[in-house]
Amino acid sequence: MNNLVKGETGDWEIVIGIEVHAQIVSNSKLFSSASTKFGGEHNTQVSFVDAGMPGMLPVINWVCVEQAIRTGLGLNAKINNYSIFDRKNYFYPDLPQGYQISQYKQPIVGEGSVTIDIDDKKSKTIRIERLHLEQDAGKSLHDQHPEFSFVDLNRSGVALMEIVSMPDISSADEAQSYIKKIRSIMRYLGTCDGNMEEGSLRADINVSVRKPGDELGTRCEIKNVNSIKFIGQAIDYEARRQIELIEDSKEIDQETRLFDPKKGETRSMRSKEEAHDYRYFPDPDLLPLSFSENIIEDIKSELPELPDDKKERFQKEYSLSTYDSNILVSEIEIADFFEAVAKGRDPKIAANWITGEYFAAMNKLGFSITNSPISIDNLSKLIKLIEENIISTRIAKDVFEIMLENNENPEEIIEREGLKQVSDSGELEKIIDNIIVENPDQVEAVKLKPKLMGWFVGQVMKETNGKANPKLVNDLLNDKLN
Repeated sequence: MNNLVKGETGDWEIVIGIEVHAQIVSNSKLFSSASTKFGGEHNTQVSFVDAGMPGMLPVINWVCVEQAIRTGLGLNAKINNYSIFDRKNYFYPDLPQGYQISQYKQPIVGEGSVTIDIDDKKSKTIRIERLHLEQDAGKSLHDQHPEFSFVDLNRSGVALMEIVSMPDISSADEAQSYIKKIRSIMRYLGTCDGNMEEGSLRADINVSVRKPGDELGTRCEIKNVNSIKFIGQAIDYEARRQIELIEDSKEIDQETRLFDPKKGETRSMRSKEEAHDYRYFPDPDLLPLSFSENIIEDIKSELPELPDDKKERFQKEYSLSTYDSNILVSEIEIADFFEAVAKGRDPKIAANWITGEYFAAMNKLGFSITNSPISIDNLSKLIKLIEENIISTRIAKDVFEIMLENNENPEEIIEREGLKQVSDSGELEKIIDNIIVENPDQVEAVKLKPKLMGWFVGQVMKETNGKANPKLVNDLLNDKLN
């Protein structure tokens, strides 16, 4: 796939690396017992450790360690039995300790990879450099007072996994696909809820440009982007900005930038720090993290079926297309919903209805799988009625609209409204014979142009209020007109 961008001086290549910050699903923070529940009153979920009080010692939360191992295995990565926590020193109002406990040279998870789909036939492997554990900072609030900024420490100390990719991503579309895939894997594993609107999944996007085949250009980091849509917009804008600067014979400053979604542009925040600027050193209050291979194997044995494996199974077991399979496995709730609806049913009809009519209705009405107005049982019954030719696809759409209102059993709707499909060949023959007798000109025309057969099908459907069995109608018309 050609991801080159046109500039005034020819083609340019975008080079992207992404650092994903994923909040770990756990009841308490990485080094304290304070709650991680979202939406609490400001500064009500803060321990003495989180507040950086003198003499308070961190204690590792083993659940967070297990979640990091689980995520690393889901990313096909090497799990390091021995890792070290470091202090990353910087000073900011929402960082009460004056440093962040993180991992630097010896992280808990090493190199891995994920595969993203480019289209129905092509895929691409994105290498992952590392996954390390670290604690989150607090949050500065700048809109609460006209003269002062406030600090909320509820998030201070919350466990994060930072997943660092190699610079293997070449476009905004690939970056969006990568984030979606990482989020999907973590949701399957139950290690991060992926709710970007709540800040539990954020991304720092490193963008540079170069002429094809040249050395890597100077990169700029776009900080804390918390929307798939904004990630795409930020990359497109930043790449174009850098290309225009270089083509105007100007230098790219290595810096950290922010994306303004209202203006659709990035703006300078500060010069980009290097690792040595943070003065990393091993945290003296925490022993190295060490565990046996047996622990890794135990966690591996409990992993669920992940998106790529599920997609492959859907294609083999249900004979679904790559496109449909990708949609159905994108979220674990959707995959589970499909399998429940399709149990004992034609899986292709089930997939078509879920990815078509059902999703369209959910989006229009503002519902999702988790609060669906139609039950699994009733949608499955509707598919069975289509399968058994009791109703046509067109009638099924009318029944579906009624089901959306009150989750009524489709069998009861059909019985009450008299919507059963007409499959009596004798009855349909009489209707067809009358139409043929009354339309001799059309009969002659269809002999010259067989495609005009559709006109006769339409007339039969009109006479039966759309309830005629389409296949039977076509078979009877072919026999009589050919």
